[in-house]
Amino acid sequence: MYIDKTFSAINDAYCIYLCIFAGAISNYISVMRLLWKYLDKMRCFRKRLTIPFLGILITCLLFVNLYMEDGYVLEEDKRQLRETPTHQLNSERYVHTFKDLSNFSGAINVTYRYLAGSPLPRKRYLTIGLSSVKRKRGNYVLETIKSIFDQSSYEELKEIVVVVHLAEFDLVWCESLVQDITRKFAHHVIAGRLLVIHAPEDYYPVLDGLKRNYNDPEDRVRFRSKQNVDYAFLLNFCSNLSDYYMMLEDDVRCSKNFLTAMKKVVTSREGSYWVTLEFSKLGYIGKLYHSNDLPRLARFLLMFYQEMPCDWLLIHFRGLLAQKDVIRFKPSLFQHMGYYSSYKGAENKLKDDDFEEDSFDIPDNPPASLYTNINVFENYDTTKAYSSVDEYFWGKSPSTGDFFIIVFNKSTKITKIKITTGTDDRQNDILHHGVLEVGEKVIGTKKGKKCSTYITLGEFKNGQVEAQEIEHKITFDIECVRIVVTASQKEWLIIRSISLWTTQPPNQ
Repeated sequence: MYIDKTFSAINDAYCIYLCIFAGAISNYISVMRLLWKYLDKMRCFRKRLTIPFLGILITCLLFVNLYMEDGYVLEEDKRQLRETPTHQLNSERYVHTFKDLSNFSGAINVTYRYLAGSPLPRKRYLTIGLSSVKRKRGNYVLETIKSIFDQSSYEELKEIVVVVHLAEFDLVWCESLVQDITRKFAHHVIAGRLLVIHAPEDYYPVLDGLKRNYNDPEDRVRFRSKQNVDYAFLLNFCSNLSDYYMMLEDDVRCSKNFLTAMKKVVTSREGSYWVTLEFSKLGYIGKLYHSNDLPRLARFLLMFYQEMPCDWLLIHFRGLLAQKDVIRFKPSLFQHMGYYSSYKGAENKLKDDDFEEDSFDIPDNPPASLYTNINVFENYDTTKAYSSVDEYFWGKSPSTGDFFIIVFNKSTKITKIKITTGTDDRQNDILHHGVLEVGEKVIGTKKGKKCSTYITLGEFKNGQVEAQEIEHKITFDIECVRIVVTASQKEWLIIRSISLWTTQPPNQ
């Protein structure tokens, strides 16, 4: 009898569970009251039924909660779908451009039109890319292409390919400009050094009715959003043409032998991590990338094409790939020369005051390890004195015998050394008493590497030292360069730049 009553109670409880499971939420409270009344009459079994009852109750409540949340999510999804602009949902171009965004390392599926030239099978050292559109006032793309070729030597031309993306939907204008380009630069087109491409309008995402961030007018938002897509398609095309990629704008003048200067900088950065090296402080001019980063950069620009201008997006891209600081070199290798912007033909007379027409005398600074026993201040470490970046080493008051050593990865023939200490705003933080030495026969110590023998080349005067024609004074291949403090000083020490010139080409 007692067993029958027990099973009866359990059956009743499960019936209630099934009712709730079926969605009888409205009867939930009344059913619970009936259940408690029923159990009140069975006081002797209440203790035995407490655990299974609580288990059933918790299960029911969890189900009800999930049911209600699912209903809310479904309604929210429907609301968002209703609020999404119809032209975005139905745009085949939008879906075509942004599909498979999870694969950031793959190329974007765009069928380009070759307007002039075609890529050669051999990869070059550098691809120079520029995007051009029809301007209301002025057109500088022919001058830019001419400057690239005129300022390069015959040997340098073998290592570059120039890609011009005519990102204009007016095909008549495109055809006219292509005729001018092929007429003026026919031999470069035939040699595979110049390509002109066009991405059809069908591949572009929606450009109207976009978000007006920063209170930009609608036409400004459309202009900069399209420009992001223009660059994305250009980057995507160039991703497998060379080892490195340089972005220029279509109204730029180049310094003489800019490629050789750039290669020196890249060689000096061997072994260090970088995403972007900057050879101009203006806009999207003179920005260097590893070509294997281009697919990711292209997709990044596409993902956020309507959010902000391209030069702002590039800052975020660099940071996401863990390059925190700007790495910019002086002198600048490229100069803005246009007077009228591609946006509405507005005046744009920006100039890079760090630009130098003849940049051939940029130092080589071969790859090396650096050591010092001077107490370094904060993050002003040794590497900042050895690069072309506008930074410096800063150490606390040095004492007699303190040193700063450069140990090359391999012995080298050096022709010239120039070292500058102090800055314009800290003119007392110079090396007041010191000598410059070069050495050979590297040995290892507990504190790093050094050479076992040294020869003095000169003394610091007014915080500077320069030695020339070193190859005629030193008979051995140099393995170390050392700065030695010969008298203690109260002032701190800034080593602003260490510049070395070698007899080896930078690519050896």
